[in-house]
Amino acid sequence: MDHYIAPVRDMRFVMDEIAGLPEIAALPAYAEATPDVADAVLDEAAKFTGEVLAPLNRVGDRAGCTLGADGVRTPAGWKEAYRAFREAGWNGITTSPEFGGQGLPDALGIAVKEMVCSANLAFSIGPLLTTGAIEALLTCASDELKAIYLEKMVSGEWTGTMNLTEPQAGSDLALIRSRAEPQADGSYKVFGQKIFISYGDHDMTDNIVHLVLARLPDAPPGVKGISMFLVPKFLVNADGSLGARNDAHCVSLEHKLGIHASPTCVMAYGDHGGATGWLLGEANRGLEYMFIMMNEARLGVGLQGVALGERAYQQALAYARERQQGRDALTGEALVTLDRHPDIRRMLMSMKSRVEACRAMTYTTAGLLDRAHAVDDPEAAKSALYLAEFLIPIVKAGSTEMGIEVTSLGIQIHGGMGFIEETGAAQHWRDARITTIYEGTTGIQANDLLFRKLMRDQGATARRLFADIHATVKTLAAADNADLQAIAGKLGPALQAWIGATEWLAANAKNDLSGVLTAAVPYLNLAVTVCGGWLMGKSALAAAGQLASGSSDPFYRAKLASARFYAEQQLPFAAAHAASVRAGDAGLLTADLF
Repeated sequence: MDHYIAPVRDMRFVMDEIAGLPEIAALPAYAEATPDVADAVLDEAAKFTGEVLAPLNRVGDRAGCTLGADGVRTPAGWKEAYRAFREAGWNGITTSPEFGGQGLPDALGIAVKEMVCSANLAFSIGPLLTTGAIEALLTCASDELKAIYLEKMVSGEWTGTMNLTEPQAGSDLALIRSRAEPQADGSYKVFGQKIFISYGDHDMTDNIVHLVLARLPDAPPGVKGISMFLVPKFLVNADGSLGARNDAHCVSLEHKLGIHASPTCVMAYGDHGGATGWLLGEANRGLEYMFIMMNEARLGVGLQGVALGERAYQQALAYARERQQGRDALTGEALVTLDRHPDIRRMLMSMKSRVEACRAMTYTTAGLLDRAHAVDDPEAAKSALYLAEFLIPIVKAGSTEMGIEVTSLGIQIHGGMGFIEETGAAQHWRDARITTIYEGTTGIQANDLLFRKLMRDQGATARRLFADIHATVKTLAAADNADLQAIAGKLGPALQAWIGATEWLAANAKNDLSGVLTAAVPYLNLAVTVCGGWLMGKSALAAAGQLASGSSDPFYRAKLASARFYAEQQLPFAAAHAASVRAGDAGLLTADLF
């Protein structure tokens, strides 16, 4: 189905009530993010994504990309859509005004990005990677390189990529073999092959800026010997015009389960004498710099899960309202629409509430990053950054796992027709399936949460988050509202389960590493469940407040119902996840069992 209507009302609610956009807009750096500006941005983005990008989603899925003698060709309509995207200024909505960006806060920009992802996920991947490359260059590129590349990347005139994976080096980047040899003029010659490079080549822009991980001749072994290099598709002349074709080529395209219109390239560097590149930042710190892109990308991929879940929910709801099938179990009425059946309603409500919970988590994280970048108080900035970084693996893994499950439910609601490609329901699932894999698998996110984020400050950030959730529980429980009290009754025990699991991990981290590693994903699932319940609880408080003030808007009643459904149907899983954490490997994961 090509039809997509951006859920602007819910996006604005989450931005304002949960992510705190009004408070963020009060910071000097984001003073231009006024309510009028936010409304205009969301309205125009909804129009653009619904009218321009969404109709190309099925086109791209069916046609895919092709590789010819002149490089990669995108599907029909792709170049024109990208030109319209760039000319409208969407590429630089949150990037630095110093290089032509609009400088709006991420808490606003993330809604635009969600619309792009929902409308056309394959299209959205190119701008996502470019934004990550921009952040990396802003952090570690020389002033000379910034002057040459950033303005054109911010405008979208040129795109950017990240090149990590090699045939023998997937998640284990210590195995990287690509090499870079220093030249007399200060440049480097880069040699090697990279695989799974999204938008490594395409026909939408005149130039592509590759950020490539490689080793210098004297580099130490392992991850400590990785440097990062800027390698453009075309070299740039002194006057800013494009010069000679660089020795960086797409040699094949992967044939994939989904995101067919996103070209996934095998890139060869240096097959014809060496690709010219420039060192970014200091030697042997490439992995550190690449993680600047990675954090941006992980948050963006989590958003993809939200976006695909929303798209699948919209399609499933529309189908359930139109498709007539069976009798109403309560009234006996014959030939009723699917949405009259309790189990269909259960699945639809599960889709809706889980998407809303993950949207709230994702937007909250974006708002924390805004605060980390813009508040004057260094301690407040550090606190916001630590909490955002704590939430990023929860958002990435939780939202993408949700996206797979929700898009699968969308197929289920369609019944047999969902298994038929013509309905389009299966595409959302196929597109979602990569999201738990690229930019770090769910297991990698779980280990990141446990070993890098939970333990780096001896659990201080986690304890702060627990206190925030506990405060929400107390407010819910004290309200004169049966729905809010019911949510508190589920959220409180779920929080205690998370706290208990955290204490178990801390107590066993040194003496039972196998058990702790086995518990990492269940612990992550527990964190996702409780964080989702917490933010749905905050949503319920805001909605109930509006209703108590006299509003009769059905949006608030629906929001309250969705939050209670999540509490009743999802939060009970917290106890099961906590039990899985405490079980560890139970001595069962020994090699002789396989």
